Amino acid sequence: MADRPAVSELTEAQARIELARLADLLAAADRAYHVEDAPHLSDADYDALKRRNAEIEARFPGLKRADSPSDMIGAAPAEGFGKVTHRVRMMSLSNAFDTGEVREFDASIRKYLGLGANERLTYTAEPKIDGLSLSLRYEAGRLVQAATRGDGQVGENVTRNALTLKDIPDRLPDGPEVLEVRGEVYMSHADFAALNARQEEAGARTFANPRNAAAGSLRQLDSEITRRRPLRFFAYSWGEVSAPVAVTQHDAMAQFRAWGFPVNPLTELCEDVDALLAHHARIEAQRATLGYDIDGVVYKVDDIALQERLGFRSTTPRWALAHKFPAELAWTRLERIEIQVGRTGALSPVARLMPVTVGGVVVSNATLHNEDYIAGRAADGTPIRDGKDIREGDWVQVYRAGDVIPKVADVDLSKRPEGAQPYDFPETCPECGSAAIREEGDAVRRCTGGLICPAQAIEKLKHFVSRAAFDIEGLGAKQIEMFWSDTALPIREPADIFTLAERDAGNVSRLEHREGYGATSARNLFAAIEERRTIPLARLIFSLGIRHVGEVAAGDLARHFGTWEALASAVDAAAPAAARHALAEDAVIAEREAAMTEGRRARVGETRERIWTDPPLPEAARAAWEDIVGIDGVGATLAQSLVTTMAQTEERASIDRLVAHLRVEPAERPAADSPIAGKTLVFTGTLERMSRAEAKARAEALGARVSGSVSAKTDLVIAGPGAGSKAKKAAELGIETIDEEAWLALAGRA
Repeated sequence: MADRPAVSELTEAQARIELARLADLLAAADRAYHVEDAPHLSDADYDALKRRNAEIEARFPGLKRADSPSDMIGAAPAEGFGKVTHRVRMMSLSNAFDTGEVREFDASIRKYLGLGANERLTYTAEPKIDGLSLSLRYEAGRLVQAATRGDGQVGENVTRNALTLKDIPDRLPDGPEVLEVRGEVYMSHADFAALNARQEEAGARTFANPRNAAAGSLRQLDSEITRRRPLRFFAYSWGEVSAPVAVTQHDAMAQFRAWGFPVNPLTELCEDVDALLAHHARIEAQRATLGYDIDGVVYKVDDIALQERLGFRSTTPRWALAHKFPAELAWTRLERIEIQVGRTGALSPVARLMPVTVGGVVVSNATLHNEDYIAGRAADGTPIRDGKDIREGDWVQVYRAGDVIPKVADVDLSKRPEGAQPYDFPETCPECGSAAIREEGDAVRRCTGGLICPAQAIEKLKHFVSRAAFDIEGLGAKQIEMFWSDTALPIREPADIFTLAERDAGNVSRLEHREGYGATSARNLFAAIEERRTIPLARLIFSLGIRHVGEVAAGDLARHFGTWEALASAVDAAAPAAARHALAEDAVIAEREAAMTEGRRARVGETRERIWTDPPLPEAARAAWEDIVGIDGVGATLAQSLVTTMAQTEERASIDRLVAHLRVEPAERPAADSPIAGKTLVFTGTLERMSRAEAKARAEALGARVSGSVSAKTDLVIAGPGAGSKAKKAAELGIETIDEEAWLALAGRA
């Protein structure tokens, strides 16, 4: 990380800026990779981006964005294929880039499972194929469905194409009643070269790399084209099964081979972390001679029972890790610098580059982070670490591995054009002309136009119709841009989407008369919009694009409040407390700055409490605030963003206009047969037979809510040795408190 501060050095303001940039980069990369089959980032580069994003979110959990890449898997399926909903979600993998992270992975698993450092814990290690993920569903021994990963929940139906692959058996003589085999479709180097030679001879488009060729070949609407393409398959996992495949990962791979599926011959059982790292080194040494592309080695806990205990995070299994290989560098010319305005108003500079190939991928854009990065110095003139003084026309080195990818890693001053001038960063928004203000402590400049800024409004609407939000068939980013500019049938806020059909019916300039639409496509769009008038509460919350409220947080809020009315009521009640919290935090910052100047120690706790209590805050407001903040995974920063956003007059009016058109489905209630279903639990102290993380996951699986603080709404406290203030407060409130043994009995694990 030569040109960006380490995550440990970021201020909260810098972290917020970094997360915004990473979200934009990763969203564009997802669509290019999964939908367009034309990636502009290599897998190593993409994974490095996600790693930095995850590290920042771990350090600043309250800053997690609504469109957080941590909650995303792949991209929505492309049009042209039928959609398939995966019975078991197809997850992505967490990544490691050095040996220290691999050892941390092992340590985290041992901690979660309560295993000592010397207790036996075996893993499998296999090459990570750079191809296209595929799920094969067999029923009664016959292949009935093949689907791409898509966004992890919904993929594309490519059954007819999969049946043309010689590596994929169409029947299993002795398989279970239901079996979903998952693996990777790829193309060998030799076959790729031969295919491109044939394409070139025929005057057809050639492919940039084997991964693109494999993805494009499998996703052909004409299965005869797929049949003529030399595609291969490696099996590595499974989804839904009617009976267990095996008791270990290693034995499962042996069973796959027995059923006729190719399994990578370099898959190996490893007794410890040192064995994993040694196998990684061996595979990396063979990488150039394997005859197919790999970008790392995947480690998996071998014992399937332990895999089940470890479970999953929002998008990745806890029991698996991809240990990636490093990527490359290249030099090219920076032709110009452009400014993009994001959903939050951030002005983000982008380098438009003379296209250059790096690691088999063509790069034409790179992030320039912010104005200090371009200037090579901070606003006060202080040089920033490894500052670049980047100018248009410079020859720059594009570095495609590390914290932010692609990025400018170096500048060749010996090739700087004569007369090249320092870049003059704009102080007004290039989209709406409003002042672009840079607040103290913030590394980014932001447009102050708010709702009048078309760039911000359009980006918010794009988020609203994104796949994890309303996901309206036929209304994507391109259509949003078209309707935004439409004078007869404009869409300027979410509610306008649900009045579109009504406005169209009374309009001379009908939608079906516009370019790209006909009577059928217009009817289909109106029908798709009508289907989304009924929406789950979690999706509605996420769709609003409130800063820090991602998919996971939206789900937490939905489960906690149950209904939109309950959430809105809580937010309204908490508004005075949110304002008081903001005042208190500002006062604390000022106190700290003054203390640093005067060389004294700030009494920030006293300052914060004084602001909170003087003048007295209505008890209902504080109770509502504490209820929101106490939701496990929420915290003060997210709560303030939620409450403040919904308390703004114009924003709330827009939300209310939207909700008036909707039927918001309450959050799913937990199963009634669990003794803790619907109850709020708090864990405190040290658990000796189950880690805190496993206990939380178990409680939520039984339908309970887990809170980080004790309040009058807490139903049960589980207190281990060393329980302190939370146990004391529970006693004061008369809340039932049990020990770990009683909890294990309650959870069915005693």
